[in-house]
Amino acid sequence: MNKTAPQRPQNKVLAFVYFALRFSVVGVLIAQIFNRNFESVFLCVLTLFLFLLPSFFERRLHIDVPDTLEIIILLFIYAAEILGEIRAYYITFPYWDTMLHTLNGFLCAAVGFSLVDILNRNTKLSTFSLSPAYMALVAFCFSMTVGVMWEFFECAMDQFFYLDMQKDAVITTISSVNLDPTGGNTPVRIRDIADVIIVHSDGTQTPLGLGGYLDIGLLDTMKDLFVNFIGAVVFSVIGYFYVKQRGKGRFARRFIPRVMEPQGKK
Repeated sequence: MNKTAPQRPQNKVLAFVYFALRFSVVGVLIAQIFNRNFESVFLCVLTLFLFLLPSFFERRLHIDVPDTLEIIILLFIYAAEILGEIRAYYITFPYWDTMLHTLNGFLCAAVGFSLVDILNRNTKLSTFSLSPAYMALVAFCFSMTVGVMWEFFECAMDQFFYLDMQKDAVITTISSVNLDPTGGNTPVRIRDIADVIIVHSDGTQTPLGLGGYLDIGLLDTMKDLFVNFIGAVVFSVIGYFYVKQRGKGRFARRFIPRVMEPQGKK
């Protein structure tokens, strides 16, 4: 007896999004090849590969990824890799990165929630039941863990390959115990910093004209984790009421992958 997963009807909106995004990425790929920008070529190839993952997991794991979630995942990948990196939206639009990290927190919480929801609804584990609050907590923790791991990755890329994934910020006030003239543990504050001057090994100096002190990614990392926290909390609350009122949460159902029901026996 073999159980086969049912083939759901193709969503026209999803099919259009797939086609439009792939067509756009291929166009960008060709342009970057002519420009001999091979780093961008790699990002385009990576994007096309990432586009295949939702369908791959559906077929191999018999997991039904809701169309709404799949569309958002595709748009997220395109916004991060093509618009963010190649089109430099991270620089052009200051809140582009913030928006994506918030959405990432929301989506990762949905995935984390689905993992425990599938376990909780498994008939083979009928004696194993998780409360809605516990499931929401697991979803939140899963999302935050993914966010932290991503920041580890960004930091590693910056340290070893000097990519500046953790974007710098210009601030005008700093406070550090390293500035304590007594060598103690008293933080010394410096206000109204106007510029950063680089002193080279040969004694020459280069003013950067930044208008302040150059923070090397700390504020960006904390901002990313905070907006990830917001996204995770929002979905965790939605997931809590979804389980609390099982079958009535139509909105949450659009974002929670679930195991496909067997179509029949052969």
